[in-house]
Amino acid sequence: MSSAPTGGRTRSVTSYRTIDLVTIASLGVAFGVVFWAWGKLYGIIDLATVVGYPPASGLLAGPWLVAGVVGGLVVRKAGAAFATELTAAIVSMFVLGGTEWGFTVLLSGVVQGLGAELILLAFAYRVWTLPVAVLAGAMSGVFGAVYEAFFYYADWSVGYRVVYGVLFAISGALVAGALGWVLVRSLAATGALDAFPAGREAHDRDAVSN
Repeated sequence: MSSAPTGGRTRSVTSYRTIDLVTIASLGVAFGVVFWAWGKLYGIIDLATVVGYPPASGLLAGPWLVAGVVGGLVVRKAGAAFATELTAAIVSMFVLGGTEWGFTVLLSGVVQGLGAELILLAFAYRVWTLPVAVLAGAMSGVFGAVYEAFFYYADWSVGYRVVYGVLFAISGALVAGALGWVLVRSLAATGALDAFPAGREAHDRDAVSN
């Protein structure tokens, strides 16, 4: 994805269009259902028990971080990553009876969305490359891990918490960051994102390749 607005046009990173808000809401709902489903599957997989090492569960955290990264990459406005992740968390709380984590899911959405948002802010909402997406996913994981290590796993040793954070961040980088970036590129190639810079960039790439 380009690091500058398509066609040389200057875009405001704070002025939202109706389609931006609708897209954040739509992505939030879609990923909220995914969050809920992954939560159910997470309980079945129980990687920590399988390998006998509790911090290993951090490797399964990535899918809960995708919404923020994808929302940020698509809408490209200040607050979009945070809002999409938070919306997804809220939806997952209520869909089909919600999750066993209850209200704490909302807090997770807040801290994870903030982690991704801060990376996009650091690049002034102008750089949308794969490395930036990976960093956003990783930082979302770091924020999520710090919150969970002290909220859910207060009895863990410092070593366990550090390893959990590292694995959480790796999962975020690969699943939310890299795969999230690929997902946005794939959607753009279908024309679904033509109203956004990512869609216009896809057309530019096709024009160059042809």
